[in-house]
Amino acid sequence: MVYYVIKLLITTFLIVLISEIAKRNSLAGAMLAAIPLVSILAMIWMYVDTNESKSAVEFSNSIVWLIAPSMTLFISFPILIKRGLSFYPSLAISVALTIFAYYSVIFLLTKLGIR
Repeated sequence: MVYYVIKLLITTFLIVLISEIAKRNSLAGAMLAAIPLVSILAMIWMYVDTNESKSAVEFSNSIVWLIAPSMTLFISFPILIKRGLSFYPSLAISVALTIFAYYSVIFLLTKLGIR
């Protein structure tokens, strides 16, 4: 149980830290957010949990295929805001489009026989 609390605290601390930095300097916050910290932490936790790198490697390989559809969020969100939609509807639509993009890529990869 202590291990899960430590994982939670470290992960939460990093997210809060990045958001606080972004409030003061959007470029610095963006640079930190662009580093795949969540993925890095997930791979670390996988390795610590299993003491083997296989699951982290498989996880990393899966992420590679999902990088392109994740751009949907970062492209659509500012476009929607600039078109006059307010923050939350723009975010919701962008998230929905991103989820659709993820499923589209996963469907395509499955059809191509890529796992």
